[in-house]
Amino acid sequence: MKRNKFKLLRKGIIYDAVGMATTFIPVVGPFLDILWAPYAAKKMGEMYEGNTGKIASWIVFIEEILPFSDFIPTFTLMWLYTFVFSPEPTKEVQTIEVEINE
Repeated sequence: MKRNKFKLLRKGIIYDAVGMATTFIPVVGPFLDILWAPYAAKKMGEMYEGNTGKIASWIVFIEEILPFSDFIPTFTLMWLYTFVFSPEPTKEVQTIEVEINE
């Protein structure tokens, strides 16, 4: 699990860097965001499953499509939420009653 966890972090940092790089390209940068936003949303959904992944993909799409918001490291923040701040689901003990008829 640790390798997968840090692999996700590495990929997230790279995706954040690419998203931020469009800020520094004059004139063309905002138009590149139009192409980058759906791709980033797709990658976020692939990296994180379930409802949190779906919500995060919408957030990254909106963050990338809006002007002047490219500096937010959405992928890295999602990694922190998933692996640092999110409480681990507790395992419930399930009791199964078995009736034996003789």
